[in-house]
Amino acid sequence: MPIDVSAALAAEPRRAEIGWHHKDVQLYHLGLGAGTPATDPDELRYTLESRLQVLPSFATVAGAGTAAFGGMGAPGIDVDLAAVLHGGQTVRVHRPIPVTGRAVQTSKVAAVYDKGKAAVIVLRTEASDDDGPLWTNDAQIFVRGEGGFGGERGPADRLTVPERAPDRTVERPIRDDQALLYRLSGDWNPLHADPAFAKLAGFDRPILHGLCTYGMTLKAVTDTLLDGDVSRITAYRTRFAGVVFPGETLRIRMWAEEGRVQVTVTAAERDDAPVLADTLVEHA
Repeated sequence: MPIDVSAALAAEPRRAEIGWHHKDVQLYHLGLGAGTPATDPDELRYTLESRLQVLPSFATVAGAGTAAFGGMGAPGIDVDLAAVLHGGQTVRVHRPIPVTGRAVQTSKVAAVYDKGKAAVIVLRTEASDDDGPLWTNDAQIFVRGEGGFGGERGPADRLTVPERAPDRTVERPIRDDQALLYRLSGDWNPLHADPAFAKLAGFDRPILHGLCTYGMTLKAVTDTLLDGDVSRITAYRTRFAGVVFPGETLRIRMWAEEGRVQVTVTAAERDDAPVLADTLVEHA
C-alpha cells in the first residue's frame, strides 16, 4: 500500500511518558564498550553513578528504545517492514540529559521524501521535562519500493571528506558479546543475536546495531577531541553506510573544525569498508 503522505504529515503526534534511571544510562554506556579499563577515571564518568554523565546518543534508547521508530504506526504509514532500512539518525540536545529523569515524548512523521525507487520517512521524536525541551531525535527510514509518488526529493546531506589527513584516528574494538549487551537497552531485533535469523536476512552471523556504532563513535569523539565533556555536544548526525560485526574493529577518523568534528567510520578488518558516513558532531 502506498504511503499516504498527506495523512502521515497531518496526523496528531503520539504522546508517551518515559523515564530512566542511572542504571539505564550505565547499561547503555556499557553496551557501547565503556568501562575499559574498569578503573580508568575517564571511563568512570560513564559507569560510576557518583560521577555519571550522559552521552546525548542515549536519547535514541531512552524509554526502552522506542525513539527511532516511534512514528511508524502513524496514519498513512502502512509499509512492508521487510522493505524498511534505518538510513540515518540525528540527535539534537537542548541541554544536558539528566542522569535520572522523566519526560513526555511525542512522535510524528516530520517529512516524507521521494527518492525515486524508495521513500524516506523522517520520524521525529521530541522529549521535554518540567524544565523544558530536552532533545529532538530524527530517524531517517528508507522504504524500498515506495518512491515515485512525485514528492520532494529532500535535502542533500552528503558531506565531502576533507582533502587532508585526519586530525585524529582511533580504533575501537567491538567485543564478541557487545550486541547481546547493547540489545538490553531496548532493541530486541533477533538480527543482532540469533545466527539463524541473521542468515535469513543474508548475513553469515549477527550484526551489530547501527545505533550501537553510532553511540560508540560519539563516545570516541567526545573522549578524543572534547575533553570527555558530553555537555559540549549540541547535535550529532550520521548516515548508516554499512554493517559491522561483533569481533571487528571500528576505525574512526576525525577532522576538527570550528564548532564541529567531521567523522568517517570503517571496518578495519574488511579493507576499511564504510560503516558510518556523512557523520558530524556539533559542539560548543
